[in-house]
Amino acid sequence: MKYALLSVTDKTDIASFARGLAEAGFTILSTGGTLAAIREAGIEALAVEDYTGFPEMLGGRVKTLHPKVHGGILYKRDDAEHKETVRASEIGDIDLVCVNLYPFEETYLSKKSDDELIENIDIGGPSMVRSAAKNHKDVYIVTDPADYEKVLEAIRTGGDQMALRRELAMKAFSLTAYYDSMIARYFAEATNSEAKTFTLGLKKDGDLRYGENPHQKAAVYTDPMTEGYFSHLQQFQGKELSYNNLNDLNTAVSLAGEFVEEEGIVCVGLKHATPCGVALADSALDAYKGMFEADDTSIFGGIVAFNGVVDAACAEEMVKIFLEVVAAKDFTPEALEIFTKKKNLRVLKVDYEAGAPEKELRLASGKVLIQDTDTDGEEGYDVVTEKAPTSAENVDLLFGMKVVKYVRSNAVVLVKDKKTLGIGGGETSRIWALENIFHHHPERDFAGASLASDAFFPFDDCVKAAAEKGVSAVIQPGGSIRDEDSVKACNEAGMAMVFTGIRHFRH
Repeated sequence: MKYALLSVTDKTDIASFARGLAEAGFTILSTGGTLAAIREAGIEALAVEDYTGFPEMLGGRVKTLHPKVHGGILYKRDDAEHKETVRASEIGDIDLVCVNLYPFEETYLSKKSDDELIENIDIGGPSMVRSAAKNHKDVYIVTDPADYEKVLEAIRTGGDQMALRRELAMKAFSLTAYYDSMIARYFAEATNSEAKTFTLGLKKDGDLRYGENPHQKAAVYTDPMTEGYFSHLQQFQGKELSYNNLNDLNTAVSLAGEFVEEEGIVCVGLKHATPCGVALADSALDAYKGMFEADDTSIFGGIVAFNGVVDAACAEEMVKIFLEVVAAKDFTPEALEIFTKKKNLRVLKVDYEAGAPEKELRLASGKVLIQDTDTDGEEGYDVVTEKAPTSAENVDLLFGMKVVKYVRSNAVVLVKDKKTLGIGGGETSRIWALENIFHHHPERDFAGASLASDAFFPFDDCVKAAAEKGVSAVIQPGGSIRDEDSVKACNEAGMAMVFTGIRHFRH
């Protein structure tokens, strides 16, 4: 007699699967709710405890952890000693195992108590899954309802099914690895500690059309245990988001999120993962206009992000140019209607309340770099020059330091009246980053502007170049052995300079 053991939390299509197995000559073994669902569908099934001769115990914690179960799954069908052992012990052939696991993930995300979480750590399920996956040559292991029909067809047609069996085994071990990764991370959070290994379980959302370039394959995954700005992303219209869209949007939204506690609405314009214009104003329209004026060239084909609500007046202004993505905290119905004029424009609602993830990961040729997200540095504010910043300069300095965090190093940002006048980054020399701003905006009046730098000035060249353009205040981390040169240059030019003590490299 050949058995199929079915014990699932997700009971999608389980009755029809059981019926197909019964028609194929399997005797169905089952437990608990799965057994009830199968019998209610009019399908004969044998309780596991009747098969093993041992009742469930400890409130259901022990029901499938039995030699007649695991022996029937694990024994090698082509091993004479194995066959003799199972026959002598009256162990049947369990040739198919269909199991999915207790809902630990759903329990965790529902913020249930620790006791409830512990009870939703499945033991018997993963044990059976791993046993069957290990012995996949002889046992079908089915963990995904989407595979039910594929497996039934394979059983009906017979023949060499090794490719399918190995695919099912891959899915099985992926499931248990993912499941255990969530449990491990739960305990890491609960104990605020780290093990020698770091496990990260990701769920595939889907394939992307391509990566950064058309010849590169790409996909997007979700980490369900990490909240972030994209946790509840809602797309109202437009084409499917691309790899570059998502990558760029991450920077734009993260920068906009820096201003959620500010009065007013910030608008971030971004192109190729680099901010090109940022402005803060009382309305979405004025913020957008300020961002656009900051760089009306680069924003073409770019991404725009707001940390507030976009209304009709702002939407009317935005549809005048080509944009790839518009993201905001929300949109008025009138604004959404206006955006339909640009059917390919991606319009997204972002969950700013979720905040930035605590950790950032980056792959580096077989290594994985993990760091805290650059959000929690305790910025200082030490005036190091004879002149202190005015209240208006102080606002612009702090504004500029938030922006410069999201510009590729070496990075500098010029700000006036809560609007960027120029953003320079990605250069191997800081002075080149500053000179690029002046080069690209030769007509712009920088008098009274404030300058933010992501790292210290190794020389006084940036201060002197800024002074020539009328820049009146500077904010930087400090820490160079030649800090005094920059301080002296500021004093000679009548500029204010502030040290924060916190560097913001972005590579």
